[in-house]
Amino acid sequence: MDINKEWSYKEFIMREDNISHAPYGPEFDFYVSVKSGDIDKVMKLCEDAFTDKVGLGQLSDNPLRNIRYHFIITVAMVARYCIEGGMEHEAAYRLSDFYIQQADQCTAMDQISRLHSIMTIDYTKRMKALKMNKIFSKPIVKCIDYIYKNLNTRITVAMLAAYIELHPSYLSKLFKNETGITISMYIQKRKIETAQNMLKYSDYSPAQIASILAFPTQSYFIEVFKKHVGMTPKKYQERCFRETEISRENRKT
Repeated sequence: MDINKEWSYKEFIMREDNISHAPYGPEFDFYVSVKSGDIDKVMKLCEDAFTDKVGLGQLSDNPLRNIRYHFIITVAMVARYCIEGGMEHEAAYRLSDFYIQQADQCTAMDQISRLHSIMTIDYTKRMKALKMNKIFSKPIVKCIDYIYKNLNTRITVAMLAAYIELHPSYLSKLFKNETGITISMYIQKRKIETAQNMLKYSDYSPAQIASILAFPTQSYFIEVFKKHVGMTPKKYQERCFRETEISRENRKT
């Protein structure tokens, strides 16, 4: 195992900055974890009380009202991320309305903190079920979980087959039948999705990302990225940077 590549990938997922408001990296990581249905990670993130979150802005002089406002913002963001991830629009917003109404009835900050955990885990479980609704066998569920947790390594069919304890040929056929695509294509798609997030929300260069996500060469990473996204990683990063700058300028005016 390349410990530097392992750390670089984990650093992107867990990085935090010492600034006055909550750092964007971990906040983005939180919403993406809910969207992807990562139950284990979300439950770990919810171990810390919502009221203890560092960097919450002051939206009200009243502490209870302040934390309630932040809860409402979080619910709205979670709903939008889940819609982006495939949750039905009305279902996502009906659920957010329900939790906002529950928060409105809370009379103590610790009640809102507990409600935050319940709400977050509820959305996450629904997203996981949504992603698994076309997958019926336990081997494929285990296979996909393994892929998500090891995107920073080189994953082969043989490795997955050994992990699932199935013959490689049988696993390949089963995976294609249940997901509609090959194992190799699925791994590619998930890695490119992660690469897009890293190009958009981190300072890593395309070369660093190619190494972190265990692509054999930078040129192969560029080739695969262009096939899936329609442009090179560098052009994608430049476009995201321009869009961010335009958005900042619009907020100033």
